[in-house]
Amino acid sequence: MSTRIRRRAFIAALGGAAVWPLAARAQQPAKLPTIGFLGSATPSFEGERVAAFVQRLRELGWIDGRNVAVEYRWAEGRNERYSEIAAEFVRLKVEVIVTQGTAPVLAAMHATSLIPIVFAGSGDPVATGLVASLARPGGNVTGLSNQQADITGKRVQLLRDVVPGLRRMAILGNTSNPAIALEMGDAQAAAHMLGLDVATFEIRRAEDIAPGFEPLKGRVDALYVAGDPLTNANRFRIITLALAARLPTIFPNRDYVEPGGLMSYGSKAVDLYRHAADFVDKVLRGAKPADLPVEQPTKFDLVINLTTAGALGITVPPTLRALATEVIE
Repeated sequence: MSTRIRRRAFIAALGGAAVWPLAARAQQPAKLPTIGFLGSATPSFEGERVAAFVQRLRELGWIDGRNVAVEYRWAEGRNERYSEIAAEFVRLKVEVIVTQGTAPVLAAMHATSLIPIVFAGSGDPVATGLVASLARPGGNVTGLSNQQADITGKRVQLLRDVVPGLRRMAILGNTSNPAIALEMGDAQAAAHMLGLDVATFEIRRAEDIAPGFEPLKGRVDALYVAGDPLTNANRFRIITLALAARLPTIFPNRDYVEPGGLMSYGSKAVDLYRHAADFVDKVLRGAKPADLPVEQPTKFDLVINLTTAGALGITVPPTLRALATEVIE
C-alpha cells in the first residue's frame, strides 16, 4: 500500500472516530423535566397523598419516567432536613419543587428565588410571608392554603361540644413553625371567647413531646393539636401519650384519628395534593407562580373515632355524629 493510500485510510478512520461520538450524543434522550418532591413527613404518612398527586399528573399527561421525572426526598419532620433537601433540588436543577407546610416552603424559598415552588397546603401563606397576597402571589411560590382562622375556632368548639364540663384545654404545637404559632394564638383566642382556660404545650423537636405531657396529667380536660410536619411524623407517639393521660383530642385531619385520635376537623389532604398537581401542570407548561392565585379549600371533614370515645368514657352527642363525614367504629 502506497504512502498516499495509507494516509487517506488514516484520515478516514480518524474522521469516523470523531463523527461517531457526536452521533451517539445526538441520539441520547434529552433530560426529562424534573419535579422535586420534598416530603415533609415520612413515606408511610404521605403515601396516599403522593398516590393522589401522581394519579392526577397522569390524568394531565405527565407520566413519571416517560415525559417527566419525580425525585422524592423525605424530611421526616426534621427542620434541618428541609434546607438540605431544598439545596439538593437546586443543584439538580429541577423545574419545580412541591412540598407541604410553611417551614419546608420557607426553606425552599431561602434556597431559590427562581425555581417555582408549589405547596400542597400551608398555614396562612400571607401572614407567614410565603406570598404577597392570595390573588397575586408575586414571587416564585403558589399553591393551596389549608388554614383559616374560623376553622381553628370550629375545632375548639367541637372539643367543647364533645367533652362535658370542659373548663381547661391544652394546645400543642411546634412553635418553630410560624404558621403553627399563629394557629396556636387563634386557638387560644377562641378558647378564651368560650370561657376556657388554656395551657400551651410548645414543642420544637420530637424529644420535646413526651416530657411535655407530664404537666398536663390531671390538669387539663382536653388537647388541641396544631398539625404540622413535626406532629405528623410523631402522631403515633402523641396519640399514645394522650390516651395514657385520658385526654380527648382534636386534630387537623383523619391521619390522626384512624390510629386512635378522638376526632379531626379540616380539609382533606389527599384532595389538596391532587389539586397541587394542577398547579404543577401549569408551571411545567410555562405558567409563572406569580400569576397563579393561591386557592383555599371549601370542604372540610369531621372524622370521629367512636372506639376512642368509648375508651375515654365519652358519649358523642347524636347531633355531632350526624354532622360527621366519617365515623370510625
